[in-house]
Amino acid sequence: MKHVAILGSTGSIGQSTLNIVESYPERFAVASLAAGRNIDAAFDQCIRWRPRVVSMASEELAAALARRLRDKGVTATEVVWGSEGAVRVATVPEVDFVVSAIVGVAGLEATYAAVRAGKTIGLANKEAMVAAGEILTAAAREKNVALLPIDSEHNAIHQCMRAGARREVRQIWLTASGGPFRTLPAPEFRNITVEQALHHPTWVMGRRITIDSATLLNKGLEIIEACRLFDLPPSAIKVTVHPQSTVHSLVEYVDGSLLAQISVTDMRLPILYALSYPERVPSDLRFDMASLADLHFEPPDLERFPCLRLAYEAAEKGGAHAIALNAADEIAVQAFLERVIPFTGIPDTIGQVLQATRETHPATIKEVLALDGQARELAREVLAGREASQRC
Repeated sequence: MKHVAILGSTGSIGQSTLNIVESYPERFAVASLAAGRNIDAAFDQCIRWRPRVVSMASEELAAALARRLRDKGVTATEVVWGSEGAVRVATVPEVDFVVSAIVGVAGLEATYAAVRAGKTIGLANKEAMVAAGEILTAAAREKNVALLPIDSEHNAIHQCMRAGARREVRQIWLTASGGPFRTLPAPEFRNITVEQALHHPTWVMGRRITIDSATLLNKGLEIIEACRLFDLPPSAIKVTVHPQSTVHSLVEYVDGSLLAQISVTDMRLPILYALSYPERVPSDLRFDMASLADLHFEPPDLERFPCLRLAYEAAEKGGAHAIALNAADEIAVQAFLERVIPFTGIPDTIGQVLQATRETHPATIKEVLALDGQARELAREVLAGREASQRC
């Protein structure tokens, strides 16, 4: 029996994880949850799963949840809050496996604490590896902790790399759907609306990751994550656009063999793989072979999708530049969603922030968070300067 902590239990990954736990009650049990700001969903999860600890985003939400649980007679669940609460959730002694699914760098401290506590990590949050992958992987090696990717592309790579030694890998191929603008002429990018960018052709995701998929920045973050997870240089991480999203990623070995991982587009499968590793357990997540009738691959256009080029540059430098890439993107995407900047303003903002970022490699999570804050402030200054120039 594996006892599971879920950081981000009310999000899509958290809910899918709970679905897997419910389907395999003889294998998995819920130990603790970090639920963010969704108090209604957190309440329902506490009633259903009776976790030992649950964390909310703020003290006020934690107090409100505690009152609701007491009114229902639930007194065995400890209710905590904030970043310290998330750390508590991730380090409960009986926890064996921590699902890291809090969006952005908000779950970074808890994920690091879980690694230091010797917990196996299921990574569904690529931002943690982008911002602090060098620190997380070093701690994982020291503590002999497995970092198991849940993100579908990296999960696919992990599966394919079980076929050979790491020294036998020539390069890996991350597949990208190409997003909604794969064939849109470059001159029309400036007129892309928020509604168009939020309409992804394959996946249903959160607002930021959907926009990142439209700019291909999401694939850029995955390049950096892959470098850290699989100890490969950026030059060995390739991207291929695959609109069908049937092949989740590929690994090319030195002898010329190319292994692909193919499965249904359902996040429950990579979650089940990570939770069960190194075993494989039966599931009803079957793949329809008829879907292989039409497979198309093409190289990404770095001129039309400059975010991908910027990500390669940040991957080469690492450290502060990887942090700045993620932080600047988050600020720029929010500005686009609020209709402050055009779609093309996203890579423009990121590029200016990267140019102004000094090359350095943080040694602690505190330093990572400080650099993240500096990059966000710089991105806001870039946006403010843009707005001021438009008024002139």
